[in-house]
Amino acid sequence: MGCIEDLKPDVILSSVTFKECREFIEKSTKEVSYVEPGYRLFEEYLIGVPPIAIGVDGDFLLFPYTKPCHGTFLIRLPGNGEIERLRKERNQKGK
Repeated sequence: MGCIEDLKPDVILSSVTFKECREFIEKSTKEVSYVEPGYRLFEEYLIGVPPIAIGVDGDFLLFPYTKPCHGTFLIRLPGNGEIERLRKERNQKGK
């Protein structure tokens, strides 16, 4: 299992709610996917209030990340293959 912190994410917002993250992502990115809690991204399972929004901003992903005892953050990371996997899974759901 990896660690999101090892990827050195850009923290866009801190101490926010999942609703605030979702609204920010919907307003600031052109491509948004929605996943359920437990979705695996960068070898980590996302936790949160569904639907969890993941935004694509060029070659970067924006998504909420919760650190127990520290709260929820909106972070930005290079997609590194996760964007294509996310798109593929979204397209498969649409069929």
